[in-house]
Amino acid sequence: MFDERPLLRVVAGIVYNHEGELLLTSRPAGKAYAGYWEFAGGKVEAGETEFAALQRELAEELGIMVHRARPWLVKIHSYEHARVHLRFFRIPADGWQGELQAKEGQEWAWQQPGRYTVSPMLPANAALLAALAVPDALSGSLSAGLGDGAAYRVVPYALSEPGHARVLLTREEAAKLGRLPAADSVWLAVADEAGFAAAQDADVVVWTVGDDAVAETLCRVVLAGVALPVVALADAVLAERYRECWLAAGVHGVAVAQERADC
Repeated sequence: MFDERPLLRVVAGIVYNHEGELLLTSRPAGKAYAGYWEFAGGKVEAGETEFAALQRELAEELGIMVHRARPWLVKIHSYEHARVHLRFFRIPADGWQGELQAKEGQEWAWQQPGRYTVSPMLPANAALLAALAVPDALSGSLSAGLGDGAAYRVVPYALSEPGHARVLLTREEAAKLGRLPAADSVWLAVADEAGFAAAQDADVVVWTVGDDAVAETLCRVVLAGVALPVVALADAVLAERYRECWLAAGVHGVAVAQERADC
C-alpha cells in the first residue's frame, strides 16, 4: 500500500576519522528505535538548508563542528512513526573538528566500512552500510573488471564463478539473462539517464563516461539525488577533469579506465 503521509526531511552524517573508520551512534532512550545504531543526524527545520541542519544536529548530538561534507545518497523510508526523506552526507576526517561527546546519552563507535561489530542497525541503513564498503577510487574496465589495488575486486559477469561476491554486467547482459545474477553485490553498467533510471535494482551503478557532455549529465543527475551508489568510469583525462565535480555532486567514487583491473 502506498504511504500517503507527508515526507519528513531528515539529514544524516557519515563521519570519518583519519584511519578510514566511520562513526555510528545509538539512538537514545525515549526515541523511536531506542538502542538501534545509526548515523548521527536529525530533522531539517523550516528555513534551513540540508547542510545547515547537518551542522546543527551534529553539534547538538556530538559536540563537533562540521565545515565540509559531500552529499551522498537519498533514501525514502516508511517507519511506524513517520515517512522520512533521508539525505546522507559523507564528512571526511578533515571536514570536522572537536572532541566527540555523547550529548544525548547515546553510545558511539568507530567502525570499519563493511566490518560492523555493533547491532542492531536501523532498518533504513542496511543497504547503505554495505555500499559504504565500496572504495571511492578504482581502476579497470567493463571487460576486465574493477579493483582498488588491494583486496577489493568486481568481476565481469562473463568471467564470474559462483563464489564471486561482486559481479559487473552491462544492461545488454542483464537483458539477455532476464534478471540480475545472484551475487552479494551486483554492479550494472549504464551510459545515460535512461539506463540509470532502469538500473535501480542494482547494488551499484557504473556510469561510463566518454565525453564532456556525458560527464556533465552525470553531475546533474547525481546532484538531484540518487538512491544507490554511482561509480563514474572514465579515462584518466576525463576522470581528472571531473573528479571534484562528481564527488561534490554525490558520486560515490571514480574508476579510471584501463584494460586490466588494478587488483
